[in-house]
Amino acid sequence: MIVCFDIGGTTIKGALAEDPQHITPVPRIPTPANDFDAFVAALKSVIDQSREAVRCVSISIAGFQHPKTGLGVVANIPCLHGRPMQKDLVAALGLPVIIANDADCFAIAEAECGAGKGHHVVFGIILGTGVGGGLVIDGQLINSRGGYAGEWGHGPVAATQAGNPPVSLPRFHCGCGLDGCLDATCGARGLEKIHKHIHDKDLSAEDILKHWLEQDPVASRTIDVFLDILSAPLAMIVNTTAATIIPVGGGLSNVPALIAAIDKAVRGRMLVDPETPLVVPAQNRLEPGLVGATILGLRQIT
Repeated sequence: MIVCFDIGGTTIKGALAEDPQHITPVPRIPTPANDFDAFVAALKSVIDQSREAVRCVSISIAGFQHPKTGLGVVANIPCLHGRPMQKDLVAALGLPVIIANDADCFAIAEAECGAGKGHHVVFGIILGTGVGGGLVIDGQLINSRGGYAGEWGHGPVAATQAGNPPVSLPRFHCGCGLDGCLDATCGARGLEKIHKHIHDKDLSAEDILKHWLEQDPVASRTIDVFLDILSAPLAMIVNTTAATIIPVGGGLSNVPALIAAIDKAVRGRMLVDPETPLVVPAQNRLEPGLVGATILGLRQIT
């Protein structure tokens, strides 16, 4: 038995797990983001619900551990940011602790028991509020020792001319401090910014996609620009990693037509078109963070 967590800045999802197919979630609890002792107490409240001996704690978190210093980089949970969080949690909980980035957990879940099963190189991406990703090769996370490989959402690479015909775009400011990141441009909030910039109209990402599916020309123009910005760097990543499958999670992945459009745009920009779907909806639709954390935890103890 292991206890796994998927932890964000607002909510802690916890579960008891024997294997990726047998995960028993417990009620969600608020994240004590500013109080480390309260944070530990919240984790213990879930651990204490196990009727069997717990062999380890495995955590999926919206952040990462610096690969050299081991310090946490977790902007939305201040009590973990800048702390040797794995070392401190081991001491506080008295159990082995595995910590992995949430996008990495998503990627390993898809590689092990999702759309990426059987593929040599899997690049799992998140298209939600922002943009994230994780890289798995031969079933192993590139970030097995911590780090930020796969974070294609950050870096000033978003095009400032996109669409057909091209439209000029600003480099939107990103929460990481840079300008022009895909995280600020191609997540749900980024889609809204593109629409606002082109049409001077505020519209939610959900409504933009709804109107696009209805073949509204205004929304279609926005999606045309969005696809142009997103697909070029994603095609470059495929050319660099030789990924043969790209499972997509996050809120935008709930629109199959959008994923199909991204797939078509990416395959048209690659060195070699695989001729079969490359960008596909994720198969672990409910709790991929918990599934990925479970896989990593079980590997630790076996």
